[in-house]
Amino acid sequence: MSMLTLKGPRWVTVRQHRRALWTLSAAVSASLAAVIALRWWASYAADPYEVGAGWALREGMGHAGTAMLLLPLLVGAFTAGPVVARELESGTYRLALTQSTTPRAWLASKAVLAAAAATAGSAALVGVYRLGHAPLVGSHQFTWADRGPYESTGTVVVAYCLLGVAVGTLVGQLVRRTLPAMAVTGLVTGVVMLVLSSLRWSILPIRTLTAPVAAGPPKLSTGDFMTDLGLTTGSGGRLSEGACFERTRSMSQCPADLDVTGWYLEYHPVSHYWPTQSVETAVVLVLAALSLWGAFAVLRKRHP
Repeated sequence: MSMLTLKGPRWVTVRQHRRALWTLSAAVSASLAAVIALRWWASYAADPYEVGAGWALREGMGHAGTAMLLLPLLVGAFTAGPVVARELESGTYRLALTQSTTPRAWLASKAVLAAAAATAGSAALVGVYRLGHAPLVGSHQFTWADRGPYESTGTVVVAYCLLGVAVGTLVGQLVRRTLPAMAVTGLVTGVVMLVLSSLRWSILPIRTLTAPVAAGPPKLSTGDFMTDLGLTTGSGGRLSEGACFERTRSMSQCPADLDVTGWYLEYHPVSHYWPTQSVETAVVLVLAALSLWGAFAVLRKRHP
């Protein structure tokens, strides 16, 4: 977006936060360079778990996954504090309102800039992460359902960044103080992420496999995500997978009083990845839209 094509409050907003925009561009560029270097180095590693090139790629992508989880909190905090609350706290927003700019246009310029930067930046980082994640797909802590890789390889993290923008726009107006607004927005965004992640695997129906006790636990296909494993009883009840072993020291021999009839295994197939991503993304975008509506409702109440 060229500053030459921007006018009024949008030009002012971009001008005010040009350093943050350049920092975002530099972060994406540096991340891409680091991932390319790690992949090139790791291509010469015989064992991805051995300390060296392969290990460095795994460690780097592990930290990258954590950083991607924190990205929506950072985006929300920046929107709430430096973008919205700081102007309200200092009173500089009044200057914009004297320049033939309506309150709605002033706030819209803040929200649009933050949303555009958050979308472009997070989408670019998802692409960078997928590039580094590709050699590690399916390995320990890098399966499609693991915390970090799940968010960082799909659309969910982009949606959470937009939620951070919307919550920040709302909280920035309500709190009107820079640091408290940043803290509250980060907390709210983080709580929403935790709640939705705890409900994530309830979106689609879980599939179940069963097997006789003597045959051992059922086997999953490559890439499937196990959510629960245990034993079934004649009455239809369920026991933990170690219930027999605790008594007999054998996984295939169970005491008669337990009335164990077989094994059960609950799982999500790899085909559930994109449907789960799509539903969670839609829910987050709805929450973002409601938060943004609330932000403009607060603005209308204070500046009718």
